[in-house]
Amino acid sequence: MTIPAQLPVAIVGASGYGGVQLVRLLLEHPGVEITYLGGESSAGQTLGDLYPHLGHRINLKIEPVDSEVLSQRAAVAFLSLPNGVAAQMVPDLLARGCRVLDLSADYRFPDLSTYQAWYGLPRTDQSVAATAVYGLPELYREAIAKAQLVGCPGCYPTASLLALAPLLRQGLVVPDSIIIDAKSGISGAGRQAKISNLLAEADNSISAYSVARHRHRPEIERIGTDLAGQPVKVQFTPHLMPMVRGILATVYATARDPGLTTDDLLVIYQAFYRHNPWVRILPAGIYPQTKWAWGTNLCYIGLEVDPDTGRVIILSAIDNLMKGQASQAVQCLNLMQGWPETEGLPRLAFYP
Repeated sequence: MTIPAQLPVAIVGASGYGGVQLVRLLLEHPGVEITYLGGESSAGQTLGDLYPHLGHRINLKIEPVDSEVLSQRAAVAFLSLPNGVAAQMVPDLLARGCRVLDLSADYRFPDLSTYQAWYGLPRTDQSVAATAVYGLPELYREAIAKAQLVGCPGCYPTASLLALAPLLRQGLVVPDSIIIDAKSGISGAGRQAKISNLLAEADNSISAYSVARHRHRPEIERIGTDLAGQPVKVQFTPHLMPMVRGILATVYATARDPGLTTDDLLVIYQAFYRHNPWVRILPAGIYPQTKWAWGTNLCYIGLEVDPDTGRVIILSAIDNLMKGQASQAVQCLNLMQGWPETEGLPRLAFYP
């Protein structure tokens, strides 16, 4: 397929880790031209000022965020902003004819009562939120292709839901037996200064956080319930790892059929993801490593059944800044434009 040139796009929140990944990807995308960079604290600076390694490729200045100016220059806006900020912009952008891909949590919940309960932020845009499509292409490809507003998934939900989807869609596990033990690199916390992110604090140590109250839990449960057709509850515990990027989610669930085997799972998962270029199902006995996904939009999935406990064990590895954030948003853009799903996205990790 020939990619028409050049779709003008905006990136708001371009100075954060997610924004910088978007810049890197979209500069290499054959169908896209970056025409607007928006931000508040970084306004007036170029990306080269903030990230000197980008100075030879892009010289756009970061501008104070202005929806009118943005909509005049761009047809599509990527919003990589703190939770609660995108919701102040999106209704106006949509009214001005822009399509929007939001990388925050603001449009992951069609019912804002859930969002407000977990994020503690007031909202008045229920009618807009109800139109958003959840941006996990492997599950909602057709809806994304028609969307004006995409709420891109969180990084932990992406890894966890890709691990769980075949089990829930086919009713293979007990829906209230799911336990997710997930580990993430430090970049998942963003670029802001935090004591817990300092090398001296994080190196040579593993720590759990937001135990029993992490905000990604209701997101996983909402989509899990949609897949299963009945209420799904999960026990979700995230951990911070002394590495820059990557997520490994280890998912446990009780099988409904005590005779289910690992070979059965391999057949089920291979069939479920057979038309999904970014999901790799690993052979029996091979388990994913986060490094395999670095810098790519890939999700690696390993499978096992423990016959002694009757539990299914699924291991899912992604790059939290890519499939968990920026590259998945570009994958959604490709669908919205009718382009190949792989267009402009790296297919090989930078390894080791």
